[in-house]
Amino acid sequence: MDLIIIGLAAGVASALTLFSGFGLGTVLMPVFALFFPAPLAVAATAVVHFANNLFKFGLMFGQADWRVVARFGVPAALTAFIGASLLTWFDRLPPWVEYQLAGAAHEITAVKAVIGLLIMIFAGLELSPRVQALAIPARYLPLGGALSGFFGGLSGNQGALRSAFLIRLGLSKDAFVATGVVSAVIVDASRLLVYGTGFLADYFTQSRELLPLVAVGASCAFAGAVLGKRLLQKVTLRAVQRIVAGMLLLVGAGLVTGLI
Repeated sequence: MDLIIIGLAAGVASALTLFSGFGLGTVLMPVFALFFPAPLAVAATAVVHFANNLFKFGLMFGQADWRVVARFGVPAALTAFIGASLLTWFDRLPPWVEYQLAGAAHEITAVKAVIGLLIMIFAGLELSPRVQALAIPARYLPLGGALSGFFGGLSGNQGALRSAFLIRLGLSKDAFVATGVVSAVIVDASRLLVYGTGFLADYFTQSRELLPLVAVGASCAFAGAVLGKRLLQKVTLRAVQRIVAGMLLLVGAGLVTGLI
């Protein structure tokens, strides 16, 4: 039953990206956080995100602006490593607060608080039309790569920052998308190396039951993203966007308070 619930939830979350305007990682990671420990949710989302972008990379890598990739992607790879390493460090800290509520034990931890806060912040950023229209001068491109990579490694949220820094470069639509895809692949590869040698091994050693759950969730989310993009044209529906934003805020608050 858990496999079915997680598979359906992951598939629906991926489909919601078509109508909400939110990126795949922004929507999918909080869904995984409902079922898995927060760091593992970030890592599982990274697997889906990497597979999805690797698929697009194979189709579009020839259209990427490689000079932009060098200026943006290289700093992003370095800081993604730092952000992912910081996540593994947060995960090893002892709980801040432990409490009982309705007969159930809950705890507030550093890793949950950080991830929860970032979910809420980036949900707000992606919901804001002013932020969506933000275009930062090209001279700050390496800084943009560094920020995007760091937050990508720490929480999986990188799309909003990446777009803000790439939008003013005068790239064609195809070059803009392809350059973003290549940069995302670089960040995902860098952070997955850290996750794989950090907390992933610990979690899979402690509970091998998580492996099929993550595999099913990742597979369904990837399938939902690929099939949805083939069958439907992406369109942002404001009502759906607000509902998804509200759900993200609730999940973020649940993580911060230790309820999730």
